[in-house]
Amino acid sequence: MAHAIAPGRVTFDDKMVVRKAIEDAKIPFTYICAGCFAGYFIGGLCQPGNILPSRERVLLHGDGNVKAVYVDEDDIATYAIKTIDDPRMLNKTLYIRPPENTLSQREVVQAWEKLIGKELEKTSILEKDFLSIINGTDDYAQQVGLGHYYHVCYEGCLTNFEIGEEGEEASRLYPEVNYVRVKDYLKRYL
Repeated sequence: MAHAIAPGRVTFDDKMVVRKAIEDAKIPFTYICAGCFAGYFIGGLCQPGNILPSRERVLLHGDGNVKAVYVDEDDIATYAIKTIDDPRMLNKTLYIRPPENTLSQREVVQAWEKLIGKELEKTSILEKDFLSIINGTDDYAQQVGLGHYYHVCYEGCLTNFEIGEEGEEASRLYPEVNYVRVKDYLKRYL
């Protein structure tokens, strides 16, 4: 995320400073890349500021087809705890990318539509218009949050790379974890 837009990039800049200090000090580590917290993204159908899914309409980011990773917060904790004594994760990054939760916004919406038995009215916001909204707000915290949504929903920053030798994918490494699927997470809103 070294290319992240300001002011949201401050989050990633700070993390990079900490990581460099850990590695320079030769402190053993395991980093966890958790994807999108379901509590922030799924309930609002991936729309910033929404915490409950609409039964009427949804605003798609672009065409809504950029993939992201959505993970229940309890599952993040479960995977993180599993790495504590696992020598396979020493000095590596655990990427939590459950295959059934690597979805586009449109696929999240379709899962909700299937549950409620109704198609939502869909409109789209173009990338340039979303960037204008970010630049047009004076609220620092909102700029940071919207910047993160931008990278996830327009650039696909959670899925546009392969996991290299420095990392492992959580659901492959720990197949015994029965992670919460997005389609099941959405049932709490019925």
